[in-house]
Amino acid sequence: MVDNQELNDKIKEINVQMDMLINDTSVPKNVRSAISDAKVKLNKDGEYTIRISSAIYNLDSVSNDINLPPQARTMIWSVLSMLESIKEGH
Repeated sequence: MVDNQELNDKIKEINVQMDMLINDTSVPKNVRSAISDAKVKLNKDGEYTIRISSAIYNLDSVSNDINLPPQARTMIWSVLSMLESIKEGH
């Protein structure tokens, strides 16, 4: 089981990566919007498993966008992987 401090640290790291994607102008606007929504869901109050599942759903829906640059796709997959590991770790 992951403790709260470790969970908060991982979520901070995920937020940093999401911010990088949100601020990357080579990422299509619809994808940046979905990433923003995922970030909001991840950081709101409530049960962490629901927050993480909502964020995963948002990111997964755009991870295969045809217009997504390869480096952004890789970063989204990395964020998804981190979210999945938190979800499974609890």
